[in-house]
Amino acid sequence: MEQSGAEIESRIASRLKDLRTRQELTLDELSRRSGVSRSMISLIERAESSPTANVLDKLSASLGVTLASLFAREERGDAAPLARRADQPEWRDPETGYIRRNLSPPGFPSPIELVEVVLPAGARVAYDSGFREPHVDQQVLVLEGAVEVTVGETHHRLDAGDCLAMQLDRPVSFRNEGRKSSRHLVALTTRRLAPIPSATRRRT
Repeated sequence: MEQSGAEIESRIASRLKDLRTRQELTLDELSRRSGVSRSMISLIERAESSPTANVLDKLSASLGVTLASLFAREERGDAAPLARRADQPEWRDPETGYIRRNLSPPGFPSPIELVEVVLPAGARVAYDSGFREPHVDQQVLVLEGAVEVTVGETHHRLDAGDCLAMQLDRPVSFRNEGRKSSRHLVALTTRRLAPIPSATRRRT
């Protein structure tokens, strides 16, 4: 059974608060990290506000998780490896109307996350966060229509069947300049960056 918008907002609220408290961050500290106001974070955690994709991206980057993880259940060892379409959470961005569906089995431990995105005609979604830890690699496969993707200052036009790989270490935006909605698949993986050796370790 597909989940309602209110259920998705409630899950986002719960996940955000859980991630913040696990990292022992106050509302003020997360606000400073993310650039999102304290009052907005508080409203989101109480499921009293419908945050935009851009706001959620800032919060997820500040908490060291992917945007997709804010819609997912916490990983569990007993989680099922299968996600039926009817059970995949779907969320609509209140600002642009774009729809994202988490395809990966909820709570199943895996370094890979799959997301399906439907971008309305004329819509543009921008993610302004730059450096992330853990490091996030992403690939975008266009399934229907065409999508204009800008990674940093590099522009790409992707038609159906085209696949673009990128690292989420700079701002990224997606635009549909067509007359019909486009649809694309996003695959994400996360990895910790290797620590830089200290000066003492480099000595021989």
